[in-house]
Formats: sequence, structure tokens, C-alpha cells
Amino acid sequence: MSLKIAIAQINCLVGDIQANTQQILKFAQQAYQQQADLVVFPELTLTGYPPEDLLLRNKLHQQIEIALKKIINEAPPCTLIMGYPRKIKGNLYNSAGIIQNGRLIAEYYKNKLPNYSVFDERRYFKAGKKSCVVKIKNTLIGLTICEDIWFQKPAKKAKKAGAEILININASPYHLNKTKQREKQVSKIAKRYQLPIIYNNLVGGQDELVFDGQSFVLDHKGQLTQRLKAFKTQLAMVYFNNKQQPRLTKISPLQNENKQIYHALVLATRDYVYKNGFKGAVLGLSGGIDSALTLAIAVEALGAENVEVVLMPSRYTADISNLDAVKQAKKLKVKYRSIAIEPAFNAFLEMLKEEFKGTKTDTSEENIQARCRGIILMAISNKKGKILLTTGNKSEMSVGYATLYGDMAGGYAPIKDLYKTKVYELSLWLNRKQEIIPNRVITRPPSAELAPDQKDSDSLPDYAILDAILKRFVEQDESIEKIIKAGYDDQIVKRVALMVDRNEYKRRQAPLGVKITARAFGRDRRYPLSNGFNQK
Repeated sequence: MSLKIAIAQINCLVGDIQANTQQILKFAQQAYQQQADLVVFPELTLTGYPPEDLLLRNKLHQQIEIALKKIINEAPPCTLIMGYPRKIKGNLYNSAGIIQNGRLIAEYYKNKLPNYSVFDERRYFKAGKKSCVVKIKNTLIGLTICEDIWFQKPAKKAKKAGAEILININASPYHLNKTKQREKQVSKIAKRYQLPIIYNNLVGGQDELVFDGQSFVLDHKGQLTQRLKAFKTQLAMVYFNNKQQPRLTKISPLQNENKQIYHALVLATRDYVYKNGFKGAVLGLSGGIDSALTLAIAVEALGAENVEVVLMPSRYTADISNLDAVKQAKKLKVKYRSIAIEPAFNAFLEMLKEEFKGTKTDTSEENIQARCRGIILMAISNKKGKILLTTGNKSEMSVGYATLYGDMAGGYAPIKDLYKTKVYELSLWLNRKQEIIPNRVITRPPSAELAPDQKDSDSLPDYAILDAILKRFVEQDESIEKIIKAGYDDQIVKRVALMVDRNEYKRRQAPLGVKITARAFGRDRRYPLSNGFNQK
């Protein structure tokens, strides 16, 4: 007897139990109309992922129980598998329930709780110990949740209990090359235990995380038979024959690196803006590469009609910067205006004249300019209810090449986890068919334009060298000695390491930005501000 299983790759809003419930019922109905025997939803579908300290609120669990009853009573007559937190005798479990014929017929509790990188599940959940295998249309289905599939024991227990197909529901956040890692690992499990596996993953942006979907199906030999779209909500059917083997169906191609990064940034920005109730976005457009890329992302995410930009020239702004900014704003059809900061800058200099008397001009005056811009942008953001997008990149965030309460002021930082070299690479990719970012913005030397004839290279090593060192020091935790032995100049390495360490306090005050690399600042990398550790 053949089996038809629907994968519901959906986008949930954390904490909105009612909306998530309606989405579950809607997709279940669609699956039933397509004659699915079973519809599978992602990990913690009811709450969204990660619910974090919402899990400590009794009201949340009361709403979950109400939602479960509603789904049990109103779900169409096909079997449902979905994730939710469940309190049992004082313990909280990351659970998956199987709903069939108006009853909750079984529950599985996640065996392996991740507690590394962005994950903190042991803070909230107790690990389950048992397997869960249920019969659906004469086929024994084993159930696991996310981290379980990275270990052999949960699959082994399911196989021993008689599972003929293994389902793994996930909330696996995106970073570069994650899809290949998942498929390689799950393939090992499928081959080892001779089990076809359905891997269903969440999609959507949630604060610093973005979930890419890309759910997939493997046969018992670990061969890929189906892959869903990246960064898209989707309902897809999996067809099993009488021997419980999946039919080869559409395999959505893996996107190249730049395409997947761009789609991740767009989805994360869109979801953060709209899930938090903003009407749109505003940003400062300087004529530089970072703001140009941020604008392109914002327009793709929100639509040109919901984005506006402000040019804020100073006495040091080059004419070509203004020309390029206007050119891009017109090209992307966004509302723009120019507000010169010179009056505000002069006013602050006059106010501080006595305080600054007898001192040399330095970064203090540069920072005042950046903060004038921050005040203007925040005022527009407040007045119009549009979120202020900041434009800083990972290279700048790493070494503190940014101004607190100036260019760091804002609500969300789309390219916060992109190194400067990747900003250029992604901009070139974006321009591959037509000029979205003016070519001169990409080719001219980068500059903050806060002092006469200023260039980033006046203060920082060449970005190709800087980024290579940062990847080793920040993402791989390599020592200064090891980086120097790899062939990098010892003085540059020591200087970069010192800048990274000294500027942790700035990063703590920076807006959220989506995780793209394997190790981002924020949830991934947590360093004490006050510490005496000697890196040398």
C-alpha cells in the first residue's frame, strides 16, 4: 500500500500561538485536499523557534494546551505530526505530537538537546529517552527531532522498534554551507540504518537567526530524492511505494553562495521588520558600498514604496558620493531627500568650543558628525514608524570602526555578519545583470568621509588581509601565534586582535543583525567586557 506524506515547510512567529495554530490547520487542510495520509510540520511549530524565556511563562503553556485541543478537534482526517513544548509532571520537553482521528495518539520527546553556538535548550528542556514509532497506513513511522539526527542512538532505537521510515522535524538555522552539512550527516544515518528519512526544516527570520527551509528526503541508501526550496514557504508531497521507498521527485537546486546569502539577508530583514510591526524602513545613503548594498536588500525585502533614504552630506562629503546615492535611489525608485548636517555640526562645535579649547582635531569631531546623522535618522524613524536600518559590516564591527550612537544607531543591521570583502563580492553579484549599485560605488576606495581626503586604509589594514585574519581569530579562535605562523605580519595580527578585544563593548550596544557565517557576534560569541586575559 503506497503512502503519501506532505512536508509543510512553514514560517512561524515566535509566541503567536493563535496565528501558528491557524497556519497549521490551513496547511493540514491543503494537504488533506491533496490526499495526503500524513502532514509533517517543523520543530516547535506551535511556539516558533527559539521561544527562549517565553518558555518560563505559565500563560504560554496554557495557550499551548488550548491550541492542541483546537488542532485535535478541527484538523482534517489525515495524520499530523507537529512540534511544541509540553509540560509533563513538572518537566518541560521539546515534543512532537502525532494527531490522528481526533486524538493525540503519541508524543515523542527530543533525546539530544543542543547547548552550543546559538542553542541553549538545556536551559529549558529535559531530554527524552524513549523512541516513538507509530503505524500510519500499515507503515511504521519513527520520529526524531533536529539534533537527534546528528547522533546514531535515536535512529538506532527507532529502527530497533520497527521503524520503516524515519521523520526528523527541525528548526535548523542557516549559515554558509549548512545545507551540505545536513544532507551529508543525514545520509550517513539513512545508510547506516537502511531507513528512508524525511527532514523537514523551518523557514523564516527570527531576530538574529534565519531558517532556510531546504527540507529534503533521502532513500534507504542515503540518496537524495527530493529537496524543497530555499527561504520559501512550501507544501510538498512525498510519495512512498509499497516497499516504503520515496519516489524521485523535484530536487530544488542548491543556490550558489552569493545567491543564498542574498536571499537569507532579504528574508531575515523582511521578517524582522514586519514581525515587529514596522511600516517600512529608513536608512542613510552615503554613496558608499555598505549603504548601497543595504538599500538593495531593503527594497527587495520590503518593496520600494516602503523604503526611504536620506543623504546627509557634510563638508567632507565628495560630490560623487551624493551623485551616486541619488542615482541609486532613483534607480530603485525609493523616496529620498538630502539633509545637510553642517548646521548641526557647527552648533555642536560652538557648544563645545570651551571644552575643546587647546586640543587638536581628532576622532571626537568625526564622531560628532556621525552622531548628527544618527539623530536625524532616528527622528525620522520615530516620527514615521519606520525602522532604521544600520549599514555596518562585520569587518567594521570586529575592530570598532564605527561610532556608538552614530552610524551604529538603529534597529536592525542587515549586513552585520558580512565581511567587507563579501560586501563587495555580493554587490558585484547583484550587478551581474544590471547596475543596481552604481559601479563607481564598487570601484572607488572606501571612506567614512569624516575628515579631509579620508580613506578606510588610513586606519585599517587592507580588507583582504583584515578579513582573513578576522576569520581565523573570531570564527576559528586561532591564537595570535598560529595566525602569524600562517604567514601574516605579526604587528598587523597583534593590532587586529587588540582592536577586536577592545571593542566588545561597542558590539554589545549594536543592533541585531542576521547570522550568516558559522560564528557571528552575539549569540554565537560571548566574551566578557571586563577581563584580563592576555592574548599574546
